[in-house]
Amino acid sequence: MNIAFVPIDNRPVCYSLAKQIADIDSEINLFLPDKSLLGDLTKTADIEGILNWLENLSQIDKVVVALDTIAYGGLVPSRRCNDSFETIKKRIDRLKNILQKKHAQVYAFSSIMRISNNNVNEEEKEYWNLYGKKIFKYSYDYHKNGKADIDIPEDILKDYLQTRNRNFEINKLYIKWSQEHFLNTLVYSKDDCAEYGLNVAEAKVLEIHITANKLNALVKTGADEIPLSLLGRAILDEYGKKIKIAPVYTEPDYTAKISRYEDVSVCDSVKSQIELIGAEYCENIEETDLVLFVNNFKEEQGELVMGVDVEGFKGTLDMPQKPYLIADIRNANGADNDFVHQLLKHKPDFKNFLGYGGWNTTGNTLGSILCCAIVKYLAKTPDINAFKKVQAIRFLDDWAYQANVRKKLKSYLSEISVSNLQKEMLPYEETIKKYLSYDFKEPEYSYPWNRFFEIELEIV
Repeated sequence: MNIAFVPIDNRPVCYSLAKQIADIDSEINLFLPDKSLLGDLTKTADIEGILNWLENLSQIDKVVVALDTIAYGGLVPSRRCNDSFETIKKRIDRLKNILQKKHAQVYAFSSIMRISNNNVNEEEKEYWNLYGKKIFKYSYDYHKNGKADIDIPEDILKDYLQTRNRNFEINKLYIKWSQEHFLNTLVYSKDDCAEYGLNVAEAKVLEIHITANKLNALVKTGADEIPLSLLGRAILDEYGKKIKIAPVYTEPDYTAKISRYEDVSVCDSVKSQIELIGAEYCENIEETDLVLFVNNFKEEQGELVMGVDVEGFKGTLDMPQKPYLIADIRNANGADNDFVHQLLKHKPDFKNFLGYGGWNTTGNTLGSILCCAIVKYLAKTPDINAFKKVQAIRFLDDWAYQANVRKKLKSYLSEISVSNLQKEMLPYEETIKKYLSYDFKEPEYSYPWNRFFEIELEIV
């Protein structure tokens, strides 16, 4: 099975994780463009280089493509890019022409431009540091009431709305692609959603088109994990097997609560992510193939780095006797220490254990861990060392770094330091080696986007 994969950018969870998961199954050949061609926080992707790479690939069965990478140069550039509609259309038309010649099934993802409720311009246009919250309020009020007080300079609001409308018109083109049956699956992502907003209104319009035309397309809450979800879907399609997945919650009375950065309940997010990957949502644990063990929160989801601490898991773990995966969503941006400490008391049964994840948002965690679980479950002879490598990285990133080391480093450092990071991570490395029975060498650490938010670790 040959799969071409075009990531949204060069972050490890978007780029490296896909390859690491695919390596679990020797039947999967995953092709990615060179990382140097992809964009990052400040750099736009080499779109021409990626298109040339894709054009020169041969014998491809499936293509998973983040359309924003070709249209704008990446997810962050999609909010900053000043290129005209005509320029962007030429790029995606060339992409379509290349893919048509491949005669491969295409699984595509495009973002609905987010509206973050803050005055931080790290991933937005420069004026967001002064007007981000005001633009969010304008968007919210305009959608809710049909009008809004304008406390934003005319030129800035005009630029923002033009960028937003341009992206929306590009997204409408993909609806036509889907109508032509060019796309096997099309997903529009809603990232950082509120109850109202121009992004929510756009999502509704797209949903109307999808329903009216009975398209194989979806609008989903999430973003960065969606290419991984589509990768899992492509693999599941190739194997042609029906899989039932049933969730089990640590806090079953609180599944109607809404996670941070999302606009749907935990139970709806779980159901949506299961269906997105192409599996069947199942309520009966006796009838299911896989058990999705979800460590959910009670009243609100925690966020450790932002100082939002919630009560950790206080129960005892009784892991399922059939294949299972674990989604740790009690916190956004970091694992639940109490839950992980309980987990570490139980040596994993590598026949049934399909993976752990606690990366960033609820959608991020679910999409990525479902992809890992699907690949391991379907593999005729899974590479256990490749699986252990994925798990070591997830525990060291989601638990060690995000839930513990990141906050500690920020308490005494004003800027990133790899040497300090290595020192703080060392005791966690030893713990994970014992837990996974995986004697890896000391990882190579880096800060790929030159900020505390994410790390990259390479394990040999």
